[in-house]
Amino acid sequence: MSGPSAAPAPQLADPLTGRTTPPSGFGAAMPPVDGKPRLPGSLHLNRRLSQWLSFHADGRVTITPGKVELGQGILTTLSQIAADELDVDLRRVTARAASTPDSPDEAVTSGSLSTQDSGGALRHACAAARAIFTEVVAQRTGVPLASITIEDGLFHGPAGPIGSYWELADQALLECEATPDARPKPPGARRIAGTSVARIDLPDKVFGAARYVHDLRLPGMLQARMVRPPARRAVLTALRDGPLPGDARVVRDGSVLAVLATTEWDAEAAAARVAARAAWEAQDTLPEQALLADWLRAAAARGERSDILREGEAGAVARTLRRSFFRPYLAHASVAPSCAVARWEGDTVTVWTHSQGTYNLRADLAKALRCPPEKVVVRHMEGAGCYGHNGADDVALDAALAARAVPGIPVRMLWSRAEELGWSPFSPAMLVDVEADLDAAGNVAAWRSHIISNGHSSRPGRATEPTLLSASMLAEPFAVKPSINPPMAAGGGAPRNGVPLYRFPARQVETTRLLEMPVRTSALRGLGASINVWSIESLMDEAAALAGTDPLEYRLRHLDDPRAVAVLARVAAVSNWRERPKREGWGMGLGFARYKNSGAWAAVVAEVEARERVLCRRLWIAGDVGEVVNPDGVANQFEGGAIHGASVALLEEVRFDRRRVTSDSWEEFPILRFSEVPKVAVDIIARPDQPFLGAGEASMAPTIAAIAGGIHEALGVRPRALPFTPDNLAEATA
Repeated sequence: MSGPSAAPAPQLADPLTGRTTPPSGFGAAMPPVDGKPRLPGSLHLNRRLSQWLSFHADGRVTITPGKVELGQGILTTLSQIAADELDVDLRRVTARAASTPDSPDEAVTSGSLSTQDSGGALRHACAAARAIFTEVVAQRTGVPLASITIEDGLFHGPAGPIGSYWELADQALLECEATPDARPKPPGARRIAGTSVARIDLPDKVFGAARYVHDLRLPGMLQARMVRPPARRAVLTALRDGPLPGDARVVRDGSVLAVLATTEWDAEAAAARVAARAAWEAQDTLPEQALLADWLRAAAARGERSDILREGEAGAVARTLRRSFFRPYLAHASVAPSCAVARWEGDTVTVWTHSQGTYNLRADLAKALRCPPEKVVVRHMEGAGCYGHNGADDVALDAALAARAVPGIPVRMLWSRAEELGWSPFSPAMLVDVEADLDAAGNVAAWRSHIISNGHSSRPGRATEPTLLSASMLAEPFAVKPSINPPMAAGGGAPRNGVPLYRFPARQVETTRLLEMPVRTSALRGLGASINVWSIESLMDEAAALAGTDPLEYRLRHLDDPRAVAVLARVAAVSNWRERPKREGWGMGLGFARYKNSGAWAAVVAEVEARERVLCRRLWIAGDVGEVVNPDGVANQFEGGAIHGASVALLEEVRFDRRRVTSDSWEEFPILRFSEVPKVAVDIIARPDQPFLGAGEASMAPTIAAIAGGIHEALGVRPRALPFTPDNLAEATA
């Protein structure tokens, strides 16, 4: 999975150990702090250098970012940045897992912002540290600053070595705030950033080492399982007594029901017995699956409508295209179910978790447990990869509630596959109505869209009440509030990428946030971008056909952004777009977007084959993320996002009856199998002089749009509903 290595991989710290700071947000532009000057990324709100890195007398460097490893390789990228800026060998760098005692508060690892916010912060912090240590060495030796060089942590003057980071490690030189005057190296001076190095998290995973939170075993640990209601919003009314296997016991708080046992076998068996003895009061609370699009439109009449953009005036209109697009609820479908370990010691609880936001989770745990935040310690350990808000935060509260019944004893709470697919937050079902006015030449003269959706964030730490699943089921329950959308300054939620990047004389975009929420909704890779990009690109394809123009040329004549033009030109070249063959049952489609209209650019060409169902056979991707720290890592991110997009496009859909989610197994919620994964070719346009931009979410939505375009070329059908299954495609032809 890695390319040629220009430098050896650094070590990774023990995830059980950890290292404070202020509040969390959406990762948008940060507010000023006491009028202090702006610092890059997350450093602005976490200004003390010792929060970010430390030197050790034995020749090691520890970096302590607040962003977490989710399988995206961020700790490798950050280690490269630090090693380069400090002039040390990469093997000296250890990346410590985030924890609330000591790490900077970098809010949530989301939005493709880790390299941008954490990388920018760490680069500046390391440049500041290098300057401080160099100045101290110069003062002590009398060697002018301009005459000092650093090689692998050793300071050299004209006559030879004059000191090192390690000799000054105990001088507390980093117990100070960063200032704006630190000067990171220019692009041409970087030697490690910009090269492919082996990911530091992969060896353990490849060889099956005990690395995940699922693998954590503490002395005396008990195993725990939840007993879930048979329906959404059901209330536990009675629980019959009866024998349980082994030493299993029941933990109950209102409608929160769990079992504890020494062995996993006994915990599983006990949960099954308790479920059979529980009586619940339940009712229909979910809409009709087959009428979900109608329900969305009806609920929109009672929703919260707002303008996203209104600008420009359309000229003469020759024709108007009106189309509607639908996507169902989507599950994260993490390969492993969520897991957490918790232990109460006195009135303090420590939680080991694969949450994407340690500080945000701490805030909601404190609210749900009704204790001060300083009584909650949250330590990150890796878990199943996830791009968005899956069950990791919810299971952390479940573990804490179960562990509260056995003070001093660690408790490991593991969700089942059915819980992960049936009870995690879902990405909202959405409707998008689009109108495009075309002028006499077939160009788009005006664009109007209306986006209907629940909010795309119920992440912890952002509301006055906890948003964790079990918080609403306690004996003293917390209300379940409608999910919110991040502000547009942070990329938006439902309207993410809803504003076309193309040059249209007039653009109008509005959204309706639904205030009724049958199932909890929250963030999943790309948020609303998947349907918004698809709807925009679909109409660009249709307008191009009406104008008698190739879809690529039609896009180019509506674009002014040179970096957008560059990725489209690159993907056309690598896919041989202009000379693509025409074969019966086969088709190629094109998709393009700049993620959040402020992040990475991605253009995708998809080749599809229509058999008894549609299969995506090949994907070509051209991307632009500004400075590329680890080319292999960036390529992996584009590839992973595209494969995720292909799975969503062709297969994924949450299914339910009036009371419960029924797609709670791999059979009912299929994802792409290895045999169905397309061949992917990634071509990155490196721009070392430009700021970092994240890669993790950029390719997903253009891939969905490209597959839709390929389906039209293969079958003559323009898809209007996700997933692109035979049934949905048949409806599109009706």
